Amino acid sequence: MAQLNLILIWLFFLSLCLYSCPTSAQLSRHHYAKTCPNVENIVREAVKKKFHQTFVTVPATIRLFFHDCFVQGCDASVLVASTKNNKAEKDHPDNVSLAGDGFDTVIKAKEAVDAVPLCRNKVSCADILALATRDVIELAGGPFYEVELGRFDGLRSKDSDVNGRLPHPEFNLNQLNSLFAANGLTQTEMIALSGAHTVGFSHCNKFTNRVYNFKSKSRVDPTLNEKYATQLKSMCPRNVDPRIAIDMDPSTPRSFDNVYFKNLQQGKGLFSSDQVLFTDSRSKATVNAFASSSKIFHANFAAAMTKLGRVGIKNAQNGNIRTDCSVI
Repeated sequence: MAQLNLILIWLFFLSLCLYSCPTSAQLSRHHYAKTCPNVENIVREAVKKKFHQTFVTVPATIRLFFHDCFVQGCDASVLVASTKNNKAEKDHPDNVSLAGDGFDTVIKAKEAVDAVPLCRNKVSCADILALATRDVIELAGGPFYEVELGRFDGLRSKDSDVNGRLPHPEFNLNQLNSLFAANGLTQTEMIALSGAHTVGFSHCNKFTNRVYNFKSKSRVDPTLNEKYATQLKSMCPRNVDPRIAIDMDPSTPRSFDNVYFKNLQQGKGLFSSDQVLFTDSRSKATVNAFASSSKIFHANFAAAMTKLGRVGIKNAQNGNIRTDCSVI
């Protein structure tokens, strides 16, 4: 208990970096103060409307932001549509499962922003995606945090750039740490960001090897909770329709809370890459700390999202502001 308390204190002070760490020189919370002063309210209202249409808006938008930032930086390159001469990021096998509601959220927010004459073609798609992501997190009960603005949209989107840039469901801790470190993120930040799976969903084929084809006598991953494994089999029988998807948090799937970490403690991580955060001794203490305090998790998640939003940002020299988010 004493050790857990020390970890909680350390994580709390770590999360304070959100308010005290220097921002990227280019980014500012007041970037659009003169060109589009009401941009945050405009985006928020558009996101609210989409959220009330379908909850899928939440996980779809968060995942879209993550997949954007980890490939060529937070530059809205994942939004670009393929053309006859260019296969874009969104059509890479790792991105084809990105839900359409995430793209639609950005499209609707962009339309709302550009409907205001003062703002038309002044706000980047990359910034709209960053704002929309913050807003869906808050709408689902997660933390509100200030979003740094001033990103430009990228001038490149190629499916080949996605290779090896995104985590896979079977990754171990070393692979996760390596991938996140390549983007300047620590193990603690990786674990905090993984907590977004509390509102996530997954298609059955991403994890069924854990309940049908695992290399064990029972063919079931021994780190899986037995009852949970049985539930997964019933929801995802063999040869299930590939379009079927299930919640990653079986307890509170529509609440952005710390139950994801409590599930890991009970062997209810859907992916191997989820459960390993608890089974590996190097990350277990952080999982326990986030499981014990929603406040600590939310603070660390907000700080990690702010840091993620600074990855690979573009400027006026290597980017622009798209009039259509899907077209460079």
